[in-house]
Amino acid sequence: MDWMGFLQNFLVLFLELTALFIVISFLVSLLQQVVTEEKIKSILQKGNKATGYISGTLLGALTPFCSCSTIPILAGLLSSGAPFGPSISFLISSPLLNPVIVILLWKLLGFKLTAFYVISMFIFAVLAGLIFNTLGLEKHLRNVKIRRSQNGEGQKESKWIIALKDAWSFFYPVLPYLLFGVLIGAVIHDFIPADFISSIAGKDHPFAIPVAAIIGIPMYIRVETMIPISEALVSKGMSMGAVIALIIGGAGASLPEVLLLNKLFKPRLLTAFIVSILIGATVTGYILYFTF
Repeated sequence: MDWMGFLQNFLVLFLELTALFIVISFLVSLLQQVVTEEKIKSILQKGNKATGYISGTLLGALTPFCSCSTIPILAGLLSSGAPFGPSISFLISSPLLNPVIVILLWKLLGFKLTAFYVISMFIFAVLAGLIFNTLGLEKHLRNVKIRRSQNGEGQKESKWIIALKDAWSFFYPVLPYLLFGVLIGAVIHDFIPADFISSIAGKDHPFAIPVAAIIGIPMYIRVETMIPISEALVSKGMSMGAVIALIIGGAGASLPEVLLLNKLFKPRLLTAFIVSILIGATVTGYILYFTF
């Protein structure tokens, strides 16, 4: 066993991902200081319906990275009168298109795949919001009242200092998951035979795609963890479609997110949300399966 090679691969990948995560988090924090919740609501309410869905999807990509912060923002938007369909587009695009995920995908899986992923998730978020609104699922929202935070009005800290603090606050909770993901990825890359991976989830096993999408939800591996693992799985022969389906399923409807949404969505709407993520993950996976 080449333990020195394993250690070198682990350290290089971990340091590269750490630097990328902190830099992108810093830049996103600067952007979020401009794009506030009030501005999001204002933008969603402007223009025609088509631009509302596109705006909701774009704004979702600029929001915080985890459901614990995205869903309270969603609840605040809905309770203050933001349109339902674009708000759903916002909810779906937020975990799937945030800049950190996109940059990590680009670094590990290449530009071509990342471009396909971004375009697919953008279209998926817009269509999901449109379909949810057309089906009249807004009536299955729970009546949730949101308390507004009172701090921040007198805050005079530099935006750069705030961005640095935010970058650290984003990175610190993710650090254990990133370490775990890089470790598992390095183990797969250096010690798991390629024949084993390809025999259960390779090009000859198309049914691995819906299975991967379903597994992603209860498994709850954060995307920051899953991406380095995915790179190793792809290098060992796992089909790109199955890997992307796993990422979309886990990021789009993770177990903690579903539990939080249960406070906001009634059962029918919650079920529709989960099913939509599974369909999006499976369809995207099969498109990749037949084209890459």
